[in-house]
Amino acid sequence: MTKERILRLFLHLYVCAVFVFVFLPIITSFVFSFNSDRFPSLPLGHFTTHWYQTIFNDPDIWEAFGVSAIVSASVAVLSTFIGFCTAYTDYRFNFRGKSIYLALALLPPTIPLVIMGLAMLALLSRINMSGEIYSIIVSHVVLCSPFAMAVIRMRLAQIDPDLESAAWNLGASEWRAMHQVILPFCAPAIVSAFCLTAAVSFDEFAVSWFVSGLNKTVPVIILEILQGNTDPQINAIGSIVFITSMTLVVLAQIIYMTKASDQRALTGVITRRQDQ
Repeated sequence: MTKERILRLFLHLYVCAVFVFVFLPIITSFVFSFNSDRFPSLPLGHFTTHWYQTIFNDPDIWEAFGVSAIVSASVAVLSTFIGFCTAYTDYRFNFRGKSIYLALALLPPTIPLVIMGLAMLALLSRINMSGEIYSIIVSHVVLCSPFAMAVIRMRLAQIDPDLESAAWNLGASEWRAMHQVILPFCAPAIVSAFCLTAAVSFDEFAVSWFVSGLNKTVPVIILEILQGNTDPQINAIGSIVFITSMTLVVLAQIIYMTKASDQRALTGVITRRQDQ
């Protein structure tokens, strides 16, 4: 066996080991969510959906899922819009202090979440906005917008920079060029950013715990259930949250890879118009 094959085999085993290390606890939690025993232990009891029925009959959990859905949808819309504006500004314009502008735009994810939560709580309390749903939305938008900006900026990096100028030369206004050139090309990235920021917001705990007040999201109510006892409902709730988040992340990846309305199609349209 050659060194290259040995190295390739080692890399494959390493990747498999990483996946097992990351996903084994999640799979274990999913399995125990269907276990009849109250405590997670081996051997397993019989198969049951009792814990799922319990959480579906709990109005507090339904309320938490409702709050999380409202927050994640609102955050996805606002973060994607802000991320697109920031990415397009970086793509199209050069101005003094641009590096500082980008550094500040990408800063929030690098701040520890506890520090971010405390800072948002202090700010929102000072302006009488703490303890409301919109408090969570504002905090999550600050946290999620850089993710949307990064995804959309990567897509803009793939576009021919002359396409927009060609549209202007053909008589299109800046807004029409944006609508017919930039937005169609960025559509996969925009939808992908929407799904990704919704997933990040739906899962986020630390900042939500500081600013949510009585408006509990799903991660916050999981902590409340965990305090003082071991409850199998946690496995059921966690499984639902994981499936929801992974679905959004996978959709984001699939949509981002979409090549519909790509650069070649736009180039062909503009070239035909120029020839006319």
